[in-house]
Amino acid sequence: MCGGGEPLWGWGPRVPSPLLLLSLLSTAPLGLLGEETRQVSLEVIPGWPGLPQNLLHIRAVGTNSTLHYVWSSLGPPAVVLVATNTPNSVLNVNWSRLLSPEPDGGLMVLPEDSIQFSSALIFTRLLEFDNTNMFDAAAETPGKPYPPYSLAEFSWNNITGSLDPATLSATFQGRPVNDPTGAFANGSLAFKVQAFSRSGRPAQPPRLLHTSDTCQLEVALVGASPRGNHSLFGLEVVTVGQSPDCPSMQEQHSIDDEYAPAVFQLDQLLWGSLPSGFVQWRPVAFSQKQGSRESALPCQASPLHPILAYSLPQSPIVQAFFGSQNNFCSFNLTFGASTGPGYWDQHYLSWSMLLGVGSPPMDALSPLILGIMAVALGAPGLMLLGGGLVLLLHHKQCSEYQSIN
Repeated sequence: MCGGGEPLWGWGPRVPSPLLLLSLLSTAPLGLLGEETRQVSLEVIPGWPGLPQNLLHIRAVGTNSTLHYVWSSLGPPAVVLVATNTPNSVLNVNWSRLLSPEPDGGLMVLPEDSIQFSSALIFTRLLEFDNTNMFDAAAETPGKPYPPYSLAEFSWNNITGSLDPATLSATFQGRPVNDPTGAFANGSLAFKVQAFSRSGRPAQPPRLLHTSDTCQLEVALVGASPRGNHSLFGLEVVTVGQSPDCPSMQEQHSIDDEYAPAVFQLDQLLWGSLPSGFVQWRPVAFSQKQGSRESALPCQASPLHPILAYSLPQSPIVQAFFGSQNNFCSFNLTFGASTGPGYWDQHYLSWSMLLGVGSPPMDALSPLILGIMAVALGAPGLMLLGGGLVLLLHHKQCSEYQSIN
């Protein structure tokens, strides 16, 4: 489940181990230190006339560094993440080369010697499984797979219409070019990208803690007709890097579920050693737009494994930046279970993740939990203190000498 092992997912109170409680208490003050702010700008890189505008550049400038997020729906949706050690690095796009059969060198961040880290994610396929009568939680797949939707064969919108400088966000929205069954006649798949200039949390669950070093992606499947009565959907995600090893998958456990009710786990992918990149998410999706405990769905992730480039649809921006010699790793995310809420309730599904550089944001104990702990730990102490004072006073009164008349 989203990182291997059983997720901390439940509907009742959890009793934390002393070690976990001590570790959380020791890291809680770190959340009060604040994070560096960045000057963030969003720009749609204009392409050739007549083609959809589908190349989004997010530039986040700090005191001594710059982060570049390049999102595109050329081919399958993908993002190239580049971190540099200068506030003056820039993105260079050669459209004629980028759109050619050999796009190597069509996307560059200059100066090249300022690059400290680079990687990419490609979202290659929308998965669908027939979950009817599937009650084996230990099964390797969530059900019989339907033919997947290749996201490289989707038609995507012009993102200039969704660009919102006020919220630093933009949305890629698409549907299959060929849809013989009409499954997407009234539906779409959307990738909403949002950057941040400072630390905070979104208003909607799972309310992932973001910093100025991160960018959030929300994937939403809306209105598409499933091919089964209890279909489960998922995503195939491919990571790209120059290291021969796949990123490591880790789990962070917590006793605090205030921001994502009933979810006590945070999963993340880490590329190598710092300075490095990460992907972070909670193992939960939602079957309603207003995410809540009642509409929460479990998120399952398969282990990462290397995959050959020829078996993947080509992402022009990835090949343009990294060239043809890369190492690809793949894993699947599936959302939902055979029982409980599901996509079939309102034909809606959403899931969120963070992508960033450096140390992943670490949740501190929320004020609510700290208050509960203070009351829970303080009340017994006060009772013991009060009881001790009563006994002391009682003993003193009984020990006083009283004359007998």
